[in-house]
Formats: sequence, structure tokens, C-alpha cells
Amino acid sequence: MAWLLPLTLGTLMIDRSRVICALVCVVLLQGCTQSGMRQTLRGGVPLTDASPEILAVYEPWFGHPRHISVGYSSQDPIVIGKQIDEARVLGISGFVVDWYGDREPFIDRSYALMQTIAAEKNFHVSMMYDESEPENGDATDDTLAAFDKFGATYLSSNAPGRKAYLTYNDRPVIFIFPKGGHTDWSRVRALTDKWNPPPLLIYEDQATNFASAFDGFYAWINPGRKGWAADGSNWGKEYLVDFYRKMETKYPDEIAVGGAWAGFDDSKASWGLNRHMAQRCGETFSDTMKLWRQYYSDRPLPFLLIETWNDYEEGTAIERGLAKCGTDSQQRPGQ
Repeated sequence: MAWLLPLTLGTLMIDRSRVICALVCVVLLQGCTQSGMRQTLRGGVPLTDASPEILAVYEPWFGHPRHISVGYSSQDPIVIGKQIDEARVLGISGFVVDWYGDREPFIDRSYALMQTIAAEKNFHVSMMYDESEPENGDATDDTLAAFDKFGATYLSSNAPGRKAYLTYNDRPVIFIFPKGGHTDWSRVRALTDKWNPPPLLIYEDQATNFASAFDGFYAWINPGRKGWAADGSNWGKEYLVDFYRKMETKYPDEIAVGGAWAGFDDSKASWGLNRHMAQRCGETFSDTMKLWRQYYSDRPLPFLLIETWNDYEEGTAIERGLAKCGTDSQQRPGQ
């Protein structure tokens, strides 16, 4: 696992929770310097299995005309290499990359580049499958075809960059982002169980008739039971508390993937619904990064998923840091 410094367990043991604190410090841009963060990591505290590996969702569609311009293309190898380097400095060890199969050739090409470059840089990559939306069985057929392609193209032993693919207990980890909810995941599971090794399927935390087909669930940006507030004040605490408690009580033997986010604003998205979650001068990111500790202080939380590295259309990107306190997106509700 790659942290801020090129360290190994044989030379210096690092507490992952310190890395999480350092990540928060750098992204918030509130006075923590690189040298200060490096000093924080020199404590030599033994690695603890109760601290998660930090991942970040990566959107691979920039440069496509359907999406806004962010100043780079997701198919530029130089850009991808720099993004990986910047993420590693923050303690992020892998990108979870959106993927649509043959429905989106541009995104497929971006993913292929990411996996190849990640392998060169000893960085992890994982696929997040975006479900297709057709009804009448077509969604299941689409998913089966997509998983067949992904397994053969990216998870076979000779696939370019295969060593970069994220695993847990030696099994590839696949995240699933549901859309229409029309996929028969029991059929997909029957397919993937034949792979060697079979992947772990991690579904978004939401109601599903196929819970038994999944190996775990991940938290996703959510304001909680009270819904989206006009002033963005519902930053997700209630939701995350409910998620961690549910995983603890209802799915204690399943994989829980915690969630962290800086805020939300879909005003730039063509599909936007005027939903807002205030950054609260960086407190939303800080609070969501820390909340898991209340429930996983003495047992493993395998992964903490930052949502997202670079989704500028929904206002969740941390790639360029957060806006300084006092700007509209950072203002605390009520100020």
C-alpha cells in the first residue's frame, strides 16, 4: 500500500488513521503544510487492521463532448499519471473508476489507460459498473455481456495492468452503481462465481431484492432521512450513522465500505436536480472522513471510499482541494 512516503513495514510502521488525518489536512487547505504532514507520519505507530484503505471514485469521461470541460482529457496518459501521483501523496491507494461496458467506448478506453498506468505506478484500480436502465430483461443481458467483457479484458492473467487491480482476500473487488434496478443480480452472480478467482461484488447501500448476491455494500453521498435541504445543511451524518449501524447489525459478515465526501452541488450537471450539500468550510469532508471510527475502532473497516476525486459536474471533486472558506460553496449554512 502506497502512503505519503515510500515506506515499508520492514522500515517504518505507520498508523493508517494518521494518514487519514493527513489527507483531511491537505485537502482542506487550512494551514497543514507538506512538511507538517510528513512529520505527523514519522511517529512509528504500528499499523492497525482497524483502519481502512483509502480509495477515491474517479470519473473517466472528461474530454467527451457530453461532459463539461475541466481543462484535461481523461484519456491523456500524462494527466492520469499526475493524478495518480497526487492521490498517492494524499494517502489514497486506488481509484474506483466508473465503467459502462460497450455502451461507452470513450470510458472503456479511459479505463484501459488507467489500469495500465496504475500498474506502472504501483497504484490500485477497481471498476464501478454503472448499471444499464432497460427493462424486460435487457438490463440483465447488458450486464452479463459487460461482465464477460470486463473479466476477459481486464481481469485475465495476461491483461495489461492486471496486477494493479484491487483485491480483498485475493479476490478482485467490483463496485456496482445501480440505475434502473432491473438487473437480475443472481444471474450475474452465477456467472462471476465461475471466474478464477470469483470477484467480490459490492453494491450501493440501497434497497434491493438481491442482497444475497452481494458480498457487501458501500455508503454513497446521501443527506439522510430528512432529505436535501435548500441551504445544504444536511451533510449526511444521519445517513452515515444509519449505514454503519446497519452494517454492524444486519450485515455483520458482509464487507462494509465507508463513505466520505466534501459536499454536493449538481447545478453544472445536465441531469441536475438542484441538490446541494454545503462544504461547511471543509467540515463536511472532515466529519465524513472521521465518522467510521465510532463503529470500527476495534474491528476492520476494509475500505473508505472518497466520493469523489474529480466529479466536477456534481460538485464533489477533491482533486484541486476545497474552495477557501468564505466562497459561496464553502459558506456555512446560515452565514
